[in-house]
Amino acid sequence: MKQLSDTLLLQSYHKAIELNLSQDFIKQIEEEIHERSIAHLINKKLNHVG
Repeated sequence: MKQLSDTLLLQSYHKAIELNLSQDFIKQIEEEIHERSIAHLINKKLNHVG
């Protein structure tokens, strides 16, 4: 996860929730988001990559 850009990390978080993936996986993403101090960006509209 360290290699993902902030945008891709946030997109992955939203997609993991949308797909109802493992809560452990979502928690790992959340922890990385908080480590990067970008939690305030969680609810912002993101452009899709690709």
